[in-house]
Amino acid sequence: MRVAKGLRLATGLLLAASTAAIAQDAIPDGDWQTINRDSAATRYSPLADVNRSNVTNLTQTWEYPLRSFNTAVPVVIDGTMFFPAGNRIVALDADTGQERWVFTIPPAGEQPRNASTRGVGYWPGDGSTPARILVMAGSTMLALDAANGQPSAGFGEGGMIDVGVSFGGSVTIAQDVAIIGAATLENPIGVPGNPRAFDVRTGRKLWEFQTVPQAGEPHNETWGNGWKGRSGTNMWAFTAPVDLERGIVILPIAGPAPNYWGGERPGTNLYGNSLVAVDFKTGQYKWHYQTVHHDIWDTDMPSAGPLINVTINGKSEPVIAHVGKSSLFYVIDRETGVPALPVEERAVPIGDVPGEYYHPTQPIPVNTPPLSRVSLTFDDIVDAEDTTPEHAAACRAMWDKAGGYLNFGLFTPFMYHQAGTPPRSTIQLPGGTGGVNWGGAAADPTTGLVYVNAQDTSLVGWVERKESSESYSFDANDTNQPYDRASVDGKGPFFSFSAPLSGQYDAQGRGVGVSAPCYKPPWGELVAIDANSGAIKWSVPLGVIDELPEGKRLVGNSGSAGPSVTAGGLVFVGATNDRRFRAFDAQTGQQLWEAQLKGNANANPMTYRGRSGRQYIAINAGGTIVSYSLSR
Repeated sequence: MRVAKGLRLATGLLLAASTAAIAQDAIPDGDWQTINRDSAATRYSPLADVNRSNVTNLTQTWEYPLRSFNTAVPVVIDGTMFFPAGNRIVALDADTGQERWVFTIPPAGEQPRNASTRGVGYWPGDGSTPARILVMAGSTMLALDAANGQPSAGFGEGGMIDVGVSFGGSVTIAQDVAIIGAATLENPIGVPGNPRAFDVRTGRKLWEFQTVPQAGEPHNETWGNGWKGRSGTNMWAFTAPVDLERGIVILPIAGPAPNYWGGERPGTNLYGNSLVAVDFKTGQYKWHYQTVHHDIWDTDMPSAGPLINVTINGKSEPVIAHVGKSSLFYVIDRETGVPALPVEERAVPIGDVPGEYYHPTQPIPVNTPPLSRVSLTFDDIVDAEDTTPEHAAACRAMWDKAGGYLNFGLFTPFMYHQAGTPPRSTIQLPGGTGGVNWGGAAADPTTGLVYVNAQDTSLVGWVERKESSESYSFDANDTNQPYDRASVDGKGPFFSFSAPLSGQYDAQGRGVGVSAPCYKPPWGELVAIDANSGAIKWSVPLGVIDELPEGKRLVGNSGSAGPSVTAGGLVFVGATNDRRFRAFDAQTGQQLWEAQLKGNANANPMTYRGRSGRQYIAINAGGTIVSYSLSR
């Protein structure tokens, strides 16, 4: 460990933590206290020094190489920035990018330990205990003194505790409680994906929420006989929003394992694919809302969503605005778990895989259409005018090779393919990455507008009987399930309806050069939704493909990250695979600013005020933290 000269950080942090009960949502305007800025996960900053009128004057101020690649969002407290970087936790002067301290995580025996690639948690301390930075490293939670990077005295042994099941996200802090999820694999039988909570001072375990109800517990019957030892159904989302006023944390629980066949778990499978509200001090269940019944699409729950108040029928209501991989936008009352905007159970297509359970309906929001493409026909395939003649020809050849693609709209199930018969393929839209992935939503609590990066991805193939123990997925090994996903391109669920712009493939069948989707663009959009009504306020293509001909490049080219919003009327977003960082007008969607990056910014942006008084905008781009401010 290296400690920077002087400990001037200590004074500011201890003053900020001078009382025993500091409200986590009483954040100084210039701080970014969680990876989503606040406990409510809004990613909204009240700073407005940088605004619509001057954002074009933003220039790079400093950069800091992580010496590793991750998608972490830094936190900034009183002018000091904290983030993980490989096996290090780093504290920087947020004005200059100069190191204040660096802590190197000790190995476990001969095994190196790296920090979470997502971010850190911050606890402001109290009158007797200094402020702490908490971070995950596999199954180890570390607590460091925020002032100097030393392991926190009194927390476990040497500032570390073993939490059991690993977690790769950030630590959610709710008053004096540290909450984490679980990173389980997709094997159907394995360790539970239960979220857990620990005392932020001592590391003592406080509670664990059972995501697959056991015998005698409510909703156990929703699993048939498939609940015993069931894995998946975890909280792999990087953080969870906390409603401090109501004393709850809302846990985004993902789908059960395995991802693509659920014949051994017939039923709706609660609490899979659900928002689950629990008392953050005790873990006591309060309510749940399930967004997918019996998931066989890998729809998961990559983030929970921001907590805001909206006005519905003239009445202010506290809600959580949720949108995930399905691209369906839900507004849920966070006191009751009941939809605040209407949702209907609608009939969905039924598949033909032997032994599978197909739930006949799914919950579909009424006021907001899907934010991404959810259906496809042959007429939707790109032509030469959309992209290139070579790309269009390769797409049609792929369609023919696959035997065409069956699609019946939302929640189309993958159909069965019997060995030795002609190809019979299905296409799922959006695919397994969304829709809206782990970047999630940002929300302006003053307007009720919610902003997301919505992708138009796809997955293609079928379900087939497994004739051997061969693995179909890197995270689903040694499983004896009878069916799994495959396609004309091979075993596994990783193939999409896309083709190289060049139309060429190498000897191994890999596309030469840049690939693009085979259906008409846009393929990714920045979308603003009014959570008061569910209406889409605007949507614009997000990202370019430079390899396309001039005039065709603005087609949407986004990854899994999301935007942030400020009181300056700006939405900042990286998230694109074109090495650019952008700012949009929050009211109209007009792009106002763009910066070229050295690498793709597949992380959420953030903003803060340094001790100098200047507002900065920062993003993790290709393994480098880059900070911008107004040119002087």
